[in-house]
Amino acid sequence: MITFLLTPGQENDIRQAEELMEAGAIRRSSGQMRLRPRRLVADKAYTSKAFRAYLHHKNIRYTIARRKNEHRSGSFDKSHYRKRNIIERLINRLKQFRRIATRYEKRAANFSAMITIASLFLFSDFAYRL
Repeated sequence: MITFLLTPGQENDIRQAEELMEAGAIRRSSGQMRLRPRRLVADKAYTSKAFRAYLHHKNIRYTIARRKNEHRSGSFDKSHYRKRNIIERLINRLKQFRRIATRYEKRAANFSAMITIASLFLFSDFAYRL
């Protein structure tokens, strides 16, 4: 299941990360829903000690790129990080819809509805090709 939250453009993404993690659910192969993923792959915007501690507390493995000014070092799995492009491609596909790319809708509820409609359209197109 794909979950999204709308935030003001000037707000940092990391502020909503924990709320976003609690909102989603993932379907297991058995069909049951699981609230948390086994692994999170994120870009440099999500690197912080507090968020890493949250993920560690919830037993979620993570692959998060480090900023150049971070002094911490550790293992970094490039093979997992490369899979992040799937989400980047989804966002680029969503931006092909003009109303989403230009933020044509003024109200958050309308914009959220447009993202939902575009996501359904993309998913149905993807499911049709399977």
